[in-house]
Amino acid sequence: MRLAICNEIFQGWTPEAVMDYCAKLGYDGLEIAPFTLAKTVGEISPQQRRQIREAAARAGLDICGLHWLLARTEGLYLNHPEAAVRERTARYLCDLVDCCADLGGNILVLGSPQQRNILPGLTAAQAWDLAAQTLAGVVSRAETQGMVICLEPLSPAETNFINTAAEAIRFARQFHSAAMKIILDVKAMCSEPEPIPRLISQSWPHFAHFHANDKNLKGPGFGEVDFGPIAQALVQAGYEGWVSVEVFKFEEGPEAIAAGSLEYLRGVFAGSKSNSLT
Repeated sequence: MRLAICNEIFQGWTPEAVMDYCAKLGYDGLEIAPFTLAKTVGEISPQQRRQIREAAARAGLDICGLHWLLARTEGLYLNHPEAAVRERTARYLCDLVDCCADLGGNILVLGSPQQRNILPGLTAAQAWDLAAQTLAGVVSRAETQGMVICLEPLSPAETNFINTAAEAIRFARQFHSAAMKIILDVKAMCSEPEPIPRLISQSWPHFAHFHANDKNLKGPGFGEVDFGPIAQALVQAGYEGWVSVEVFKFEEGPEAIAAGSLEYLRGVFAGSKSNSLT
């Protein structure tokens, strides 16, 4: 299992400093929120993309991909009734696909709950169809670039559009493309009635990325969620992708979050591998 961490916890750090620190801790990869690099993806210059990719290579760290794709953008919406808004959103997401390829990643996590809520006047079915229209060309671009779009099911507290892994899988499968999968997120799965290990088993092989966090919005090992059964379920499913630490409360500080999460995950995955051999 390859372990990564999301870069937004390192507020005020340069990308090079983040990579050097995470590599020294022992992380394998870094997941990037585009808004930490520039206001819009178009402002991340070819030179900046090349520099980030080269810095990651020097540190011995992989860029696994991008997340928070539409965060802090303006005028973009996944399932907006106006075609012009959806077209702008699709173009922006295609630009993010290209940026991810330029950085050397291949995963794009599509969460962005505030840009996908079902708007007043739309039914759930209409919002579903509009989102599919927006993403059709994006998935094609991802296929061309060798990228994977991972739709993120999120809790009802975050959005009213696609709240369960089963819904996300059904949405992703309509594209009939290896470039369209889902991501599983521990914090989000805590809102579902099924136990997380069962959700993992039921969702495989439709997820291509995994976010490790706690329902308290902190890192793995910083709350009550027991990752032992979660790690065991991932190993038993045969998942060999990224397990990426994503947190939303930063009070412990980036160093403590990064180090503590990594130590905890290493321990639970070492235990799960031992259990699978017995």
